[in-house]
Amino acid sequence: MRIPNIPGFDQQALEKYFKNTGMLFAGRIGSLLIKMMVGIQVANYLGRESNGIITGGTVYIYFFSAVATLGLDQFIVKELHQYPENRDAILGTSFWLKVLSGIICIPLIYGAYMIYPAKATPYSYVFILSFIGIAQAFNVIDSYFQSQVQSKYIMQVQVAGNLLSAGVKMTLIYQQMPLVYFAYAFLFDVVLLSTGYFFTYQRKQRSVFNWNFNGMLARKLLTYSWPLIISGIMVALYMKIDQLMLQNMVGVKEAGAYATVAQLSEAWNFVPAIIVSSLFPAILNARRDDPVRYKKRIQHLYDLMVYLSVPAALIISFASPLIYKLYKPEYAYAAPVLSVHIWSGVFVFLGAASGQYLIAENLNKLTFLRTGFGAIINIVLNLILIPKMGMMGSAIATLIAYASAAFIILAIPKVNKQGIMMLKSLFLFSLFQKAFNR
Repeated sequence: MRIPNIPGFDQQALEKYFKNTGMLFAGRIGSLLIKMMVGIQVANYLGRESNGIITGGTVYIYFFSAVATLGLDQFIVKELHQYPENRDAILGTSFWLKVLSGIICIPLIYGAYMIYPAKATPYSYVFILSFIGIAQAFNVIDSYFQSQVQSKYIMQVQVAGNLLSAGVKMTLIYQQMPLVYFAYAFLFDVVLLSTGYFFTYQRKQRSVFNWNFNGMLARKLLTYSWPLIISGIMVALYMKIDQLMLQNMVGVKEAGAYATVAQLSEAWNFVPAIIVSSLFPAILNARRDDPVRYKKRIQHLYDLMVYLSVPAALIISFASPLIYKLYKPEYAYAAPVLSVHIWSGVFVFLGAASGQYLIAENLNKLTFLRTGFGAIINIVLNLILIPKMGMMGSAIATLIAYASAAFIILAIPKVNKQGIMMLKSLFLFSLFQKAFNR
């Protein structure tokens, strides 16, 4: 079956990248369905209080995920795309940088917990989860297959890993194991994926044992990525600080209910990540070869983000009461909160797309500005709204913060045209232009 022609993309390239994106979607959708079903069962087994306790531990890991990954993933794809002959040096250098940063994160996480502890969440849970930063170093293999437009291998690993993970968690529920075992299960999830990546890469004359560390390349990667590390911390703050603030200001039960909202709402955030990572090589090619096509591809990417995110937000907004029928009655009052929180995804989609433009143009420092701005907005609004509205206040603060972070580029002359292009997509002006130009 042939893919219909889309202006701005040639047919051969479109089919190639669509096939790759389709493979990623298949894997992630399968993984998503497995995770959602198991996540609902885990939440029902644990109840609001225990669910809040374990969520409080995962928040700290999320805060330092940008430090652990060093913001390298997209740069690995870019380097492999430009210098495929340096594959072993690029992957080896990136791997060891991630291992080192994962080790460094363990005392940093401890320090963050000491400064602002999550009420009712023991540090022992946080300590177990803090090893995730080291375990995820093999994710560089994911970036390799993205650069080769061979995401079917990643799809296979993710589906198999999530099936095994689901089996482990359902066994814990069946055996009625205590809460600490679920902390180990979250760490085991990452170990499973890393093991799968390792064995997948070992095929076809590839070997991780051929990887090597290059000091000059390490400095180059860190020079490019440090703004993304800082911006990643800011992203984590404005994506997760609401959960920690809610737990400390209202209580662990409220945080446990809100955790289900965040899990359902943010479950779809992999969609823009897949699209932009799969199409990034095509965008880089257009930037190199044809400026007009480059601009069209960016605009079409914004359009696609809106076409996917807005209908999904509408559907989930109206379906939220039905979705919460799957949970115990104690969670039902979170349904209206989901109807608000889900709209933040629209701005996540647009922000992911514009982020690729900033990387392509080597404007990575602006990523720090936009995410820092979003983090400040989210913290201030949470301080104001949580005491008055509880978790609904957190959802509103998150929505406003995401929108602010996405569109702050309108105030930056160097890139404000990208903000205008996003607005054209959001308000469907671009769609109307296409309809009338036919």
